[in-house]
Amino acid sequence: MSDHPVYLTGVGIHPFGRFPDLDVTQLGLAAIRSAVEDSGLERPDFDAAFCASVYSGVAAGHKVLSRVGWTGPPIMNIEAGCASGGAALSLGADLIRSGRHQRVLVFGMEKMPRGMIRSSFFPGWCEEAGLTPAPAYFALRARRLMEHSGVTPDDLADVVVRNRQQGARNPFAMFRKPVTRQEVLTSRLVCAPLNLWMLCSPNEGAAAVILSNQPARGQPAIKVAASVLRSHHPGSALGEHTPLCGRIVAEPESPTSVASREACSQSGFGIKDLDVVELQDTDAGRHILSVEELGICGAGEGGAYIRNGGGSRDSDLPINLSGGLLSKGEPLGASALGQIVELAWQLRGTAGERQVNKARVALAHTVGRGANASVVILARD
Repeated sequence: MSDHPVYLTGVGIHPFGRFPDLDVTQLGLAAIRSAVEDSGLERPDFDAAFCASVYSGVAAGHKVLSRVGWTGPPIMNIEAGCASGGAALSLGADLIRSGRHQRVLVFGMEKMPRGMIRSSFFPGWCEEAGLTPAPAYFALRARRLMEHSGVTPDDLADVVVRNRQQGARNPFAMFRKPVTRQEVLTSRLVCAPLNLWMLCSPNEGAAAVILSNQPARGQPAIKVAASVLRSHHPGSALGEHTPLCGRIVAEPESPTSVASREACSQSGFGIKDLDVVELQDTDAGRHILSVEELGICGAGEGGAYIRNGGGSRDSDLPINLSGGLLSKGEPLGASALGQIVELAWQLRGTAGERQVNKARVALAHTVGRGANASVVILARD
């Protein structure tokens, strides 16, 4: 099998937030046009297109591209929960690696209903029992972190404080006002130990990337060094193994841990080689769990990691300089690709106030219900 290089040659984003005057097709089209302009192409001369979305209905990608007549190549619509964008990118990258295609368009978009994220994945009685993804399940998971990783309510609040500080520098984020620990802890209690501001806000937005077997002209060459998607094995209801799928004697690795290890193997880069990370922070507890499962810190060390400044802007490995989902909000289909856009800017050196000095290797991580875990590693040639 051929193994052609995969380059990120164009990126674009529509801000995340609430846009009552725009439909989801307009959001998606805005991101695509931005990516096309960024790539230097007059139009997206692509061999295939992948559209990531959860709530946008049948053939959502076709509707976007039909609006401007950019149809003809295969258009595939991908749903993998919060990891939809990562799944779409992995499929597109694999087509280029194989030599089958030369250029692929990948985009994600969403207009999320207000309130908690509700999912047809679960039967109604699971929601009544508090075992749906949010918010009760997130709270149970956070309590487990408090027991096994020494996490405190202050640690959870500090994750929010840090991400909101960083999101204040991101013009594409929904929440751009710094907050204090006390404000987070006194925001409305949703499901102990999680207060309202410890949970991301489902919202609206779009992001797009163009992948190619050749680097873009006139900008640094950014390579997709690895793109891995893995699903769960049956295990604890409080791990990333899908609630109520059963418990076995020895709990298996989470899909995030498996995907992280395989992405490092595929790319040739280890966690210690990373310069910047965007990871899943659907809630403050998920942020800490992500750090552990990716191998950024050891299992059970998440609380100490946060207290010691791990992941801060001034640390050895800055995390979520975009502000993460806690600042940006989460339009499911667009969230993973939004991470890719941010990291592309970091590797190009064009992230403005958020810029990491001399960033060359970056990792993006999302976890979607299923459970699907996506890990993408980007590297500047």
